[in-house]
Amino acid sequence: MTRVLLLSHTTGYQLRAFNDAAERLGIELVFATDRCHKLDDPWQDRAIPVRFHDRDPSVDAIVERARRYPVAGVIAVGDRPVVLAAHAAAALDLPWHSVAGALASTDKRRARAALAAAGLPSPGFRIMDARSGMSDAGSGMSDAGLGIRDERFGGGFVAFPCVLKPLGLSGSRGVIRANDSREFGAARERIRALLLRPQVRAARTGLEDEILVEDYIDGREYALEGVLTKGALQVFAIFDKPDPLDGPFFEETIYVTPSHLSAEVQAAVADHVRRASHALGLTHGPIHAECRIAPDRTVYVLEVAARPIGGLCSRVLTFVGAAASLEEVLLLHALGQPIADVARESSGAAVMMIPIPSRGIYKGVAGEADARAVPGVTDIRITAKTGQLLETLPEAGSYLGFIFAKNCQLLFGLGRGDVAGRQGGAFSEEEVLHVLRDQLLGLFLPRHQPVLVENHLHPLFPELPPFGGDVLEDPLPELTGPWGSLHAGKFALEFLAEDRAGRHPSMLIQKSIPRTSCIANRECV
Repeated sequence: MTRVLLLSHTTGYQLRAFNDAAERLGIELVFATDRCHKLDDPWQDRAIPVRFHDRDPSVDAIVERARRYPVAGVIAVGDRPVVLAAHAAAALDLPWHSVAGALASTDKRRARAALAAAGLPSPGFRIMDARSGMSDAGSGMSDAGLGIRDERFGGGFVAFPCVLKPLGLSGSRGVIRANDSREFGAARERIRALLLRPQVRAARTGLEDEILVEDYIDGREYALEGVLTKGALQVFAIFDKPDPLDGPFFEETIYVTPSHLSAEVQAAVADHVRRASHALGLTHGPIHAECRIAPDRTVYVLEVAARPIGGLCSRVLTFVGAAASLEEVLLLHALGQPIADVARESSGAAVMMIPIPSRGIYKGVAGEADARAVPGVTDIRITAKTGQLLETLPEAGSYLGFIFAKNCQLLFGLGRGDVAGRQGGAFSEEEVLHVLRDQLLGLFLPRHQPVLVENHLHPLFPELPPFGGDVLEDPLPELTGPWGSLHAGKFALEFLAEDRAGRHPSMLIQKSIPRTSCIANRECV
């Protein structure tokens, strides 16, 4: 049987998905994980015990197993495993991202230097020693010998607003915006405390004592999922992130595809990600990229990870062609099989990473059946475990759960189309998915204040009348009670239907809105 080497944390979210995909394809997975090396196969998966910080013995263990059970491909899941995967692939003479590329993808300092050196749009940045106890904003700043200087940071001072990021953490963990020196000092101390946590120090990445400080880039964020084959980029999806990520923390809650961006802008995003991947040294394997598009349409590549999308988010992608799931596509690619005919299905899809409202111990869930009954919702996966400590960003290091939605055109009878041609009650998939997000937040997190609906939909519907903001702002206090998100979504759709039917939508605020109790609740204390 053909084998693929899969490197991951023992508790990685995607292990089961890859295992299921391998079974469907008739492929045997050889796991290399950070399991306990003193116990005999504690997880009953025959995984090779490795330490991501201890390269040589780990590579030797992988090579020794491969001598007895040859592998034909390599995949890594998660940021820490990608560097060891690159070393293992080199030792086994298998195609994968280069070691230099893997290192750059997991080190924000290397990545920023490489992208700037390649002439890609990049924010000004400097490196700060997290161990510095100085209280002024500029202390401990250096260019770390990278040969890159930004005059606005000259003399050790930063320009505001700026963003502070730990060099080696991912998933927006420890990322904080600062608008002045007071916020800068508070952000630095908060990041310092995070980096001193035993579980962070135990990773031993060598990046635990430094913080990247860079210019804040105004604009909307997008993500790209794809794969590189000998340097050529194949894009699977570009995701919109409808929530404004403007700080002070940067919690991603929802991904929506297909993107509302024009074909021209999507092509620009793909081109910048391709160039950024080459600049980092990434050539063969999955990539997940994060970008910002500034108001002047400049595309900034924030990062390119040498791995697939994290958590359970890959479930939002289903394909037509040789494979049905992202994991199947990546396994085929790892074996060198052609995937050029693989494409994501055309219908709209979205995933929401359920926000964590406050720090506390997870106790349970109620109302899941009601949430599943929301039109368009296809699945809900609660990944938090009873008794687990949950934290908000910037300290959060785990997910509460995921909600998936797709095919939302069925809700209103029509799919995507020209806005001008749609009549009352018929909306695009993207529009419904964005409103659905507010409904779901109302179901799961009744204390969450929903985003002003008109603003939430405005990027998709610039044709909304100028008075739309006023009309929706007036009743906003009435729409943000414990039942508010659900009715706010309904209100927005009615508003658009009335407007497109030629009736004055402001009459909607005179309609009575039933005072119902929250139909679902989640306890997190």
